[in-house]
Amino acid sequence: MKFTTEKFGNKKGIVKFPDHYVNLAVTVSDAGVSAQNGKKIVPAGTILGGGVLEDDTVLAVKATTEEEGGSNAEGVLFEDVDVTHGPASGALLIHGFVALNKLPTAPTAEEKAVLKQITFVR
Repeated sequence: MKFTTEKFGNKKGIVKFPDHYVNLAVTVSDAGVSAQNGKKIVPAGTILGGGVLEDDTVLAVKATTEEEGGSNAEGVLFEDVDVTHGPASGALLIHGFVALNKLPTAPTAEEKAVLKQITFVR
């Protein structure tokens, strides 16, 4: 049996202070992820939610902000996750300091409000 390893390029660290953060293991959903170059990658720094903190059997999905101003955000994806072949394991940062310039999209005010244990730093 042959095993191969694939690299997606340099790891993109999202934390501002790499010695102070807490991650939680999650399964990242492949729903709504578009393929680029034949791969479906959820990038590090994506704001995720969907109920993963309450129920660890729930798939983590991209957070949404409702018209009333609420958000289902629960954390920030720590590293890129390849969901080409379906949902895959990932790490969700739930506490720490995140560098805003390393995120694919800036968090909304509603996401910042519910992510109370994450500080977004320039």
